[in-house]
Amino acid sequence: MSNDDLARWADGFEAFHARFAGLFQRSEPRAQAALYLRGLMAPVQRKNGWQLAEAMGDGDPQKMQRLLYQASWDVDAVRDEFQRFVIERFGAPDGIGVIDDTGFLKKGVKSVGVARQYSGTAGKIENCQIGVFLTYTTVEGHTFLDRRLYLPEGWCEDADRRREAGVPEDVAFQTKTELAISTLEHAWANGVPMPWVTGDERYGDAVPVRRAIEKAHRCYVLAVSSTTAVWTGQPAVVAPGKGPTGRPRTKVHLATDAPRSQTVAEVVAGWPAACWQRLAVAEGSKGPRTYDWACARVIESRDALPGPESWLVARRSLTPPHEIAYYLSNAPAGTPLPTLAWVASMRWTMEQCIEESKGETGLDEYEVRSWDSWHRHITLSMMAHAWIASLRIGEAFSPSRPRSDRPECAGSAPFAGGSDAPAGPFR
Repeated sequence: MSNDDLARWADGFEAFHARFAGLFQRSEPRAQAALYLRGLMAPVQRKNGWQLAEAMGDGDPQKMQRLLYQASWDVDAVRDEFQRFVIERFGAPDGIGVIDDTGFLKKGVKSVGVARQYSGTAGKIENCQIGVFLTYTTVEGHTFLDRRLYLPEGWCEDADRRREAGVPEDVAFQTKTELAISTLEHAWANGVPMPWVTGDERYGDAVPVRRAIEKAHRCYVLAVSSTTAVWTGQPAVVAPGKGPTGRPRTKVHLATDAPRSQTVAEVVAGWPAACWQRLAVAEGSKGPRTYDWACARVIESRDALPGPESWLVARRSLTPPHEIAYYLSNAPAGTPLPTLAWVASMRWTMEQCIEESKGETGLDEYEVRSWDSWHRHITLSMMAHAWIASLRIGEAFSPSRPRSDRPECAGSAPFAGGSDAPAGPFR
């Protein structure tokens, strides 16, 4: 965003910042937060403390650093108010939550959570921090909702490193999938209209993620590994009771004549050509995204036993080697293929949010080491991204807008299916 743009939208920005003003106890951090947000959106080459300070007219970075390290303000309360802003500007009854993580490459060992670990950003094991994010997308736009810093087990068990980095005592080790679940549950509790959730294989392969979404009466379309086991029909099981020798059985198990489960790749390989439909998403980071799609009902395998009946969805590229991606969905049986494909395709908006925020609002350009300062910078960067995104859809000053009448997946009004069911933005 240029300085002219910032000047043109100054009144709107003041109104945006004013909704957070009461969450800063003193006038100095309140004013500094406004400057920090402006700096994150300004055409600054690198958005670290020194360059943000220079761009905003401070002689040195002390005030910027104090905002992140010492000033008294509740970053989670700011995050919650930010979520209310997203609901007002972007919220729609067909909203989709997207879960994923991204790496922040770092040198040294002092930055909180830094370790040698796999980074999707680098595509290999690197010295980095990992942030787990939740974004929100509708046909109108997309932006962030929440963030969690992944703290590796080595950090959780090292009292000295925790103390030096200011990690709160109540922070225990959580996997990336557990962190993702916590972002979803918090957004739902805050009233974010989100009947759909999608994400990549890390999250789709995690049964606890799928169970958490089911428990919340929401629908998922989650990518899964090609080796994920399913049944094409309901296999017979044997309930607890006495076995043929009179010995008691304590667990449900498969009947001896039950068919073996198959991998999703094996199932899809057997689908006839007539199953596939060519669908093009109307929008993408590189224009229309066209693939062949197909789906069929299957039985999920959970702990090697039959789980719920679900959709198996497959997406096939149009050019050799015709790569195939696989998804499981708990959407109702009548849900049409275009709806499932539409939700699965919205994974790209997470990539777009991360790319935009790293390029425009300094998401990865921080130079902080402590727990609080990481969350403060990341939250302010997310806020700056959301405000820019609201400008892009002409929403910055509109108190209300027409809502989509596409029905929700969850709760009392699930998709009814059939030819008149919502198809998503395809052409």
